[in-house]
Amino acid sequence: MVYVLSKNGRPIMPTENHAKVRLLLKYGKAKVVRRTPFTIQLLETNKTFTQDITLGVDAGSRHVGLSATTEKKELFAAELQPRNDVVGLMSSRRELRRSRRNRTTRYRQARFNNRVHGKHKGWLAPSVEVKIWNHIQSIRFVSKILPLMTIRIETAEFDLQRLKAMGAGEPLPVGRDYQLGEMYNQYNVRQYVLHRDGYTCQCCGAHSTAKKAVKLHVHHLESRKTGGDAPDNLITLCEDCHKGHHAGKVQLPTTRRRRRATRDAAFMGIMRKTLLDRLLAMFPEINICSTYGYITKYWRKKKNIAKTHISDAFVIAKNFDAERLEKSFLIVPKRQHNRQIHKRRINKGGTRKLNQTPKYIFGYQLFDRVIYKYQEGFVFGRRSSGGFDIRKLNGEKISPNINYRKLRQIEYRKALLIG
Repeated sequence: MVYVLSKNGRPIMPTENHAKVRLLLKYGKAKVVRRTPFTIQLLETNKTFTQDITLGVDAGSRHVGLSATTEKKELFAAELQPRNDVVGLMSSRRELRRSRRNRTTRYRQARFNNRVHGKHKGWLAPSVEVKIWNHIQSIRFVSKILPLMTIRIETAEFDLQRLKAMGAGEPLPVGRDYQLGEMYNQYNVRQYVLHRDGYTCQCCGAHSTAKKAVKLHVHHLESRKTGGDAPDNLITLCEDCHKGHHAGKVQLPTTRRRRRATRDAAFMGIMRKTLLDRLLAMFPEINICSTYGYITKYWRKKKNIAKTHISDAFVIAKNFDAERLEKSFLIVPKRQHNRQIHKRRINKGGTRKLNQTPKYIFGYQLFDRVIYKYQEGFVFGRRSSGGFDIRKLNGEKISPNINYRKLRQIEYRKALLIG
């Protein structure tokens, strides 16, 4: 499939007549504007013929399906993998900032322009914002190569309290139970965990009595960076067991079962309205509408279509008789700026190495598209000696250490890597 832009840069209907495309390029009647997916722009004629194209979007926290179809044919199919590294990056930054309090450094006046009371109405956490923006980026990219008439998005809102109760085997919440919640009438999360565990060490069974007082701690089963401060990630331990566990001498009980994480479900509930509102403001000339998962499931089973993210997006577009594409794209967004001054890893002697990696090494930057032995790949790692780590977009290694002289650059890196 070759995507086509008119003389004034507006998208028109794509073509599969590759011979005609070669002739247009050969005689200077068109030019290449994008390599992946292959897109040309007409230079002489200004055709504006379009058809009714619907883009189906299967929104998600970890995988997003995209499928643009007409009544007869699927014109674009891709799977987007939104960024999920923001929580870890911000947790690392928070750790470094807190550790500064224990170092003898110059005095810096307190700043209060990035506090809770300064957050505007409609503020969302950065980890949510970046995923919403990844959805918008991919939709905007498709709108630049295809003349979309309708964008149909599957949104979902999950009942988290019901999911937690089902996972724990507890009675399902009804009516007033939704207002109370699991931590109702508790001062804070720590007090709730102590009360839940009966003020007893879950490792050795120690608890305070009239003769002996036991100091109790609340321990994170997974690190705070990974599992957060949710009650499911906390357990009550006595002071001796807590110190012994961190020293590697005490093993925690393995019978405790953690609930399934609901982070992705929470994201879907937060983002659905914001995503629709922003798309309505960004694409006033396109019809934006939403649908629900149970409708997608009904039509997918009725039409006997295999369950994938791209197939769900195809069903959402509601052109069930359209001919499917054999090849789909993988879209991976990457962060474009890294203002880190020092490496996080501490060297011997307690010093931190400066983050001195330049933007370009031998003319290449991270995630440039290159060719090595007739294979296309991306620069995933660089060395000052000239050895580069080349991989495909899905992480498959092509060569872990290839000299830069054997590479040929075919495309600079972009915000969205498409392969």
